[in-house]
Amino acid sequence: MTLFHHRLQEIQEMLHKKELSVQEVVEQSFKRIKETDDKLEAFVTLNEEKALEKAKQLDEKSNSEKGQLYGLPVGLKDNIITKDVRTTCSSKMLENFEPLYDATVVEKLNEADAVVVGKLNMDEFAMGSTTENSAFKQTKNPWNLDYVPGGSSGGAAAAVSAGQTYFALGSDTGGSIRQPASFCGVVGLKPTYGLVSRFGLVAFASSLDQIGTMTKSVEDNAYLLQSIVGQDKLDATSVNIDVPNYIDSLTGDVKGLKIGVPKEYLSEGVDENVKVSVKEALATLEKMGAVWEEVSLPHSKYAVASYYLLSSSEASASLARFDGIRYGYRTENANDLQDVYVNSRSEAFGNEVKRRIILGTYALSSGYYDAYYKKAQRARTLIKQDFESVFEKYDVIIGPTAPSTAYKFGEVIDDPIKMYTGDILTIPINLSGNPAISIPCGFSEGLPIGLQIIGKHFDEHTVYRVAHAFEQATDFHKAKPEL
Repeated sequence: MTLFHHRLQEIQEMLHKKELSVQEVVEQSFKRIKETDDKLEAFVTLNEEKALEKAKQLDEKSNSEKGQLYGLPVGLKDNIITKDVRTTCSSKMLENFEPLYDATVVEKLNEADAVVVGKLNMDEFAMGSTTENSAFKQTKNPWNLDYVPGGSSGGAAAAVSAGQTYFALGSDTGGSIRQPASFCGVVGLKPTYGLVSRFGLVAFASSLDQIGTMTKSVEDNAYLLQSIVGQDKLDATSVNIDVPNYIDSLTGDVKGLKIGVPKEYLSEGVDENVKVSVKEALATLEKMGAVWEEVSLPHSKYAVASYYLLSSSEASASLARFDGIRYGYRTENANDLQDVYVNSRSEAFGNEVKRRIILGTYALSSGYYDAYYKKAQRARTLIKQDFESVFEKYDVIIGPTAPSTAYKFGEVIDDPIKMYTGDILTIPINLSGNPAISIPCGFSEGLPIGLQIIGKHFDEHTVYRVAHAFEQATDFHKAKPEL
């Protein structure tokens, strides 16, 4: 029995019937990691000793006490705070940082009886689209080791795709869950902004960041999301709403569903193979009773410029705390206080982080604030209004997750503009705060293609319904990489 080929419910049933122990499940996860991670390099830190200790404790629980994710191994992107487990953000700045508390989502996973097996590689401070910006490792795509897994949650996507862990939590600021999910052929959800607490997520851009879920199937994704949602008094941006049972939405029925397909999402710049796969996916949904029409999101063309101004501005403020004084890296090359500040940050931050701090500081500086930051905020409002206008007539919006399949290593890392424009189809959803999911919908030259399904605010229920219906009608999610 391998985790790789079983549904969450099947493993849960075996665990509850004592046909399988939690210790066996967790040991199998570590066995798979040790067999494959020398090639994949998905994990920054393993939590083996504590995970196996927890597994033994969980095996002693009675069925009535067991949580929703009982005994299931989960990996966490390394910008999610974990008590007494190293949290680095894949940066030299936090190379030896061991937090004193858990993020709210980690507390919720513990309450649901999941087992955290380790922390996953990422682009430094979540800034990047390939996971090549990590200070420690270069995570590979399980489908072809010459290609990137996407980013910034590349380690999470690769680990789930390769069967190292049953599921993972990542963060999505401009597509950092959905794009690597697309590149690695897994299911990745960015929830509505405010649905999941951000307390304990190391901030990149607080008005855009959102913790989300990465799994092998839509059903598993719904289970995982159900366990981490809810208002949190420690996060003022978390929202108090009645949360539906997401599993109930997995009916397979999309009859009468109205789909909007933005012409901007299938225009020039999107690979032909990606367009073909998306159109075939729409045809599949149409056969199942859904209807689709072309729509327009005219202000999407401003999304990339607006996003990088706003996110970099927020990053320049968020990362100001890393000053070499309180915690994190401190230079040994300092004669005075200014040297401590300047040299600590110069030595510990990577090039991409420095680039965004400089851009953000410039956009917020006197004389440029109105010309850049304020104008970007206005564009953000127009982008949000575009979505609201389309959602007056349509239930979901569908298009590609990314304009291409995974890049080869080195293909975009030295060309920031090319890398930034690769997020053109995911960024608008972060600016508007809507939920969106990426699910596998095809392959091109052996690499996965992702279909993006975008929903109304707090309507993950419908997003899951459409994603699950498509998944059940196709076999793309069943394909597995061979390492």
